[in-house]
Amino acid sequence: MQAEIIAVGTEILLGDIVNTNAQFLAQELASLGIDVYYQTVVGDNPKRLEDTLFHAFSRADLVITTGGLGPTEDDLTKETGAKYFNEKMKLDERALGRIKKYFDKTGRIMTENNVKQAYVPENAIVLYNDNGTAPGILIEKNNKIMVMLPGPPKEVIPMFTEQVKPYLSKKQEYTFISRVLRVANVGESAMEMQVKDIIHRQENPTVAPYAKGMESILRITAKAKNEEEAQELISPVAKEIYDVLGDAVYAEGETNLQTVVAKLLLEKNKTIATAESCTGGLLAASLVEYPGISKVFLDGVVTYSNESKKNRLGVKGETLEKYGAVSPQTAEEMAENVAKTAGTEIGIATTGVAGPDGGTAEKPVGLVYIGLCIGGRVMSKECRFAGSRERIRERAVYSALDWLRKELLVQP
Repeated sequence: MQAEIIAVGTEILLGDIVNTNAQFLAQELASLGIDVYYQTVVGDNPKRLEDTLFHAFSRADLVITTGGLGPTEDDLTKETGAKYFNEKMKLDERALGRIKKYFDKTGRIMTENNVKQAYVPENAIVLYNDNGTAPGILIEKNNKIMVMLPGPPKEVIPMFTEQVKPYLSKKQEYTFISRVLRVANVGESAMEMQVKDIIHRQENPTVAPYAKGMESILRITAKAKNEEEAQELISPVAKEIYDVLGDAVYAEGETNLQTVVAKLLLEKNKTIATAESCTGGLLAASLVEYPGISKVFLDGVVTYSNESKKNRLGVKGETLEKYGAVSPQTAEEMAENVAKTAGTEIGIATTGVAGPDGGTAEKPVGLVYIGLCIGGRVMSKECRFAGSRERIRERAVYSALDWLRKELLVQP
């Protein structure tokens, strides 16, 4: 089955909102083994919407729309779908009752134009909405399927997951199951080169590399009759990848590096303090995103100036004079002294040149030193990053977290 996703709404075309629905639907359809070759955005214009829908059905068996089911005159997705399938519109009393109940529950006054949302194509399956007013619509006719969903993601996601996905899954002989491996501090091209033999010889499962944010991803996807059979196909391939990439694979599934590090700190009951110069608190902020981290994260300081480094952390004046603020020696003293003053087992520090100015030939923009005091050892690492000031600071935090993760893995 081939599908096309159409987002309806001038606000998307203008960039006022981000079309996250398309990402969600594409991922869900892929998991069902349904190919998505096109995604389209069209404004609230009846003629353009009609042209877009009719063109989509010329190349797809399934069209899923989001948006255009509201109460206003320019919300015409249902009417356009009914026209394509040559269906008359009728009032669905159950939908109307649910809309009235929704308004009563939220303490709002229902206006006359909201009744429009209760009209549906005559032979459609109505997808009742537990999270908003507009019901969704599913029509199957002449070997074509159209699914019309509301616009808000909080309505789209449960409606698709609970009502549409089970319907579509019955039409697929096979299921497609994916396992995502997340790789830290290895670029997409470098990662692909390391596992290229595994990628090239795979047919089922397939291995797809891509970059996302500051990390690289390997998605292993198997086609099978059920999830258990798919996992049996995926497991040996995942093991091969682990054997090649080692601890660069930091996690699987939907997570991020700071979550993994926070969990490790809590699992190993290792207290930590941060001292930041160039990252200006970003490292501490990334850790405190995780609920419950206060059990182990005891202190975080931003020592931006040399005076602050000396007065707050006790970095030696001679260290700063001889080596400078941006140096491995300063990074190490920052990490060691923040752990001492906070009474923690771990101290981690950042100091560098984030730019866009301030760089020299000896210490260019993008040069960052990370200091780490852990397990009785004090160490530093030199990093060189490119890009904007924001990018350099983010990369410094990411590299610091990844180094901390690897050191935590070997801690008792």
